[in-house]
Amino acid sequence: LTFGMVLTSALMIWKSLIVITNSVSPIVVVLSGSMEPAFYRGDLLFLTNYESEPINVGDITVFKIEDREIPIVHRVLRVHESKNGTVKFLTKGDNNAVDDRGLYAPGQDWLEKKHVMGRAKGFLPYIGMVTIVMNDYPKFKVCCLFSLFVYIIHFAHSLS
Repeated sequence: LTFGMVLTSALMIWKSLIVITNSVSPIVVVLSGSMEPAFYRGDLLFLTNYESEPINVGDITVFKIEDREIPIVHRVLRVHESKNGTVKFLTKGDNNAVDDRGLYAPGQDWLEKKHVMGRAKGFLPYIGMVTIVMNDYPKFKVCCLFSLFVYIIHFAHSLS
């Protein structure tokens, strides 16, 4: 019962964060070194995605490209606003030599607001390394999950 309550509480907190931040993923892990020295691999980013906030040069955005599974964390390099009010922007990793046009979908030269999952508002250094280690070393993940399972079974047995 207690484990179920913890799990339910965690889910409620996550869903509340989604609503409060207006971001489908309010917390993300930096997976590469493309944003060094601003952010390092394993840093945990906290995002917001409010419609009322305009996208500005220098903003650190997390965006999703069509047909790409993993979102990208990069800085806005240029913003282009057309006469009809449409805003498009170009991004680049701080540690990359060129802009991100090579990462965008074929024929796409600019990003639009619909691509943005959120903008970085804060971070915790290296906290996300746990996620990276779990993905890079699947056997370690299996061992951790098995250990957790054994602990839960033992804990449940000791309660009865």
